[in-house]
Amino acid sequence: MTATTSLIEQLREAEAYLRPVASDVQPQILLVLGSGLNHVADRIEDPITVPFADVPFLRESTVEEHVGQFVFGALGGKRIIAMQGRLHGYEGYTAQEVAFPVWLAHLLGVGALFTTNAAGGIADGLEPGSFCIISDHINFMGRNPVEGREALALGPRFFSMEDAYDVAFRETALQVASELDIHAQEGVYLGLLGPSFETPAEIQAFASWGASTVAMSLCEEVIAARQVGMRVLGINMISNYAAGLGPEALNEMNFDQELATVFAIAGEDAARLVEGTVRAMVL
Repeated sequence: MTATTSLIEQLREAEAYLRPVASDVQPQILLVLGSGLNHVADRIEDPITVPFADVPFLRESTVEEHVGQFVFGALGGKRIIAMQGRLHGYEGYTAQEVAFPVWLAHLLGVGALFTTNAAGGIADGLEPGSFCIISDHINFMGRNPVEGREALALGPRFFSMEDAYDVAFRETALQVASELDIHAQEGVYLGLLGPSFETPAEIQAFASWGASTVAMSLCEEVIAARQVGMRVLGINMISNYAAGLGPEALNEMNFDQELATVFAIAGEDAARLVEGTVRAMVL
């Protein structure tokens, strides 16, 4: 953000850039595809792609496995904008820069956020290749996208985060998972700034707080969505055991290997679960 261009002015310019595409598609859902889930976009019908780099004031993803583009089209009978990749605080971006695409989707008329990511499993039953339907989150990133004065142009400063994850959407996702014979259970997600992995002692502490999964994204998107009244659904694909719970210490190399292995085993389940849930969501 420059000293002369406010957040709302930046969003309005980005909105104007995407408005021609959005007017044709009239998207209902913003679908954020996290690590290991980019391939879900391959199921989108009549896709129109827009690189993040082309959208005014939108930051670019610097994470290798994140494509970094919007895909407008249809999935499961719903009109959507999919984000192939997302922005993270550990890339050096502010909380408002991370939340920017969510607010942008809201200005384009989108009423629901469906956000996904790869996460470490903490709770019993959340093994690699399974899925966690997020019932609540613990924002342990130490920051919030609506802090300060800029975000007041978009919505209230104080708003409820009770039932931030829409109860009806969660029930739908669990029902779809059951019908597709995909293992999924509800749980609490804990978000960290990263990028270093957690220590085993931290994971033990998080478990005592009631956290079921842990990763480095999602909370800021959800807070931004709730500020402007968007309904939210969140799903973790469990990519690994959290630190101290698996057979070996986490590092970038074995995390990437685990993610590739889980993708090979559960990637099709992820695509079926996401598409089936989108199809069944009542907006």
